[in-house]
Amino acid sequence: MSSPRQSRPPAGQPPAGGPAAKHPSGEPTALPSEISALSDTCETVNSQLTQTVDPDERPHSEGHRPDGARPEGGRPDTTGSSADEGAPPGVHPVDESRPLGRILLFGIQHVLVMAATPISAIFLVSATLGLRAGLTVDLLSAAFVLSGVGSLIQSLGPWKFGPRLPFVMLPGGAPLILFLAIAEQHGVRIATGAVVLTAVFTFVVLPVFSRLLAYFPALVIGTMIVIVGVNLVKVGAVLVTGQPGSPGFANPTNLGLGMATIGFTIVFYLLFTGILRQLAVMLGLFAGTALAAALGAIDGAGAIGGGLVNLPHLMPFGSPEFNLVAALPLMLYSLASMAEATGQTVINAEAVGKAIDKRTDVPKTVRADALTSLFGGFFGLPLMVTSGENIGIVRVTGVRSRFVTAAAGVVLIVIGILAPVTRAISVIPTAVVGGTAMVVFAVITVLGIQMLGRSDLDKHTSTFICAVALALGLLPILVPGVYGAFPPNVRILLESGVAVGTFAAAVLNILFHHVRPGVAARLTTARTEGDR
Repeated sequence: MSSPRQSRPPAGQPPAGGPAAKHPSGEPTALPSEISALSDTCETVNSQLTQTVDPDERPHSEGHRPDGARPEGGRPDTTGSSADEGAPPGVHPVDESRPLGRILLFGIQHVLVMAATPISAIFLVSATLGLRAGLTVDLLSAAFVLSGVGSLIQSLGPWKFGPRLPFVMLPGGAPLILFLAIAEQHGVRIATGAVVLTAVFTFVVLPVFSRLLAYFPALVIGTMIVIVGVNLVKVGAVLVTGQPGSPGFANPTNLGLGMATIGFTIVFYLLFTGILRQLAVMLGLFAGTALAAALGAIDGAGAIGGGLVNLPHLMPFGSPEFNLVAALPLMLYSLASMAEATGQTVINAEAVGKAIDKRTDVPKTVRADALTSLFGGFFGLPLMVTSGENIGIVRVTGVRSRFVTAAAGVVLIVIGILAPVTRAISVIPTAVVGGTAMVVFAVITVLGIQMLGRSDLDKHTSTFICAVALALGLLPILVPGVYGAFPPNVRILLESGVAVGTFAAAVLNILFHHVRPGVAARLTTARTEGDR
């Protein structure tokens, strides 16, 4: 039997056996033999490409991205990476339920990488306000428990709270600095009252903010994520080096531990496959801790003694006092925090390849932030915010299930209740945690760059907007104290690079992409009517 290629007639002639088939419109249609030949050719080419191209090195088309991220305006890639193999048909990897042992193991990895944040936040509060040891332990317990509760809300998404994405909530960052500034100026009871007022304020203004989400396209959010990532990398680096000018700054031992932890993570990620590769971050952390122990860089005295259970106490500073003027800086910052939550929700959805509706899912993230902060204020904590840090862990490990971060929430609650576990985690050297954090946080910067890559940066206007926003947002991060001569309340806002950069990007986007085209259209219309 002859092949379709052999039986094909010369170009321009109908095939033997009859005239060319016609579509009802009169256009000639392909015959079965031509279709078969074309299919054979496509299969041959596809087979050759499959055999010669490394899957990890294939170019990323608009319809396929190795991270499962959703192309702008497209559908998410739900095929999953190797970490998501075995997901039931029709179940998105985010909603995949894994064996309990694996879920718990991956959840512990999230906790170990991020545990330094609540510990350092509470220790900073204690040192700044001169708190006694018992109160410090109580606040640390509350920080872990509320972080766990918030993580459960964000991951499981009950009712209209939480977007059902792999999120972890933590205290710290700019809200912590604002909390301490209010406490030093007006007293800690007014500071806790400011947290409660800000949570209520967030609920009140959220419906208005939801209508403004159209003015936060990928250009604005991508710029913000880059600034967030750079800021977090700096936070991780300071854990390794210490604050510039402080005793022991850039200690060679700490630098060696940080770099060694990064090296261990690279080796594990390079040599291992499957679940061990997904645990490379945690294994790197363990290896760095073991090296620190061998070098005598761990003080185990803090892990010995004390009780077994430590429950957080309600209102440890007494009843909150409410002062709108004192709370104003924190309430203003909450607007920037909502914008940051917008970016984190979008980038998290991109990282796991889940299509979301910003107008419905972003408010769920913000509501969970506000609810957790409302409870946190009554336990003496600063604002609790959704963390972008764990998004880097999701991308590095490839594990996209939201039940993993829900498990992390349970682990955080257990840590907050079991005092020995809290003390044991607190002895991990900050240099080791910082080395791990630098890698994880840098991934967030890459995610922002990827988002900017889909933001029409080939247009000069978009490039200009991004450049100005990055310059203003990175200034207080790269040059600490640049606004030191400004009044305290103004300085607190200006020194938040994320808030400044996001505000600049949003305003410039509105001016160049909304106001300017409208003005130009009206001027053109006026000139046209004047020529008639």
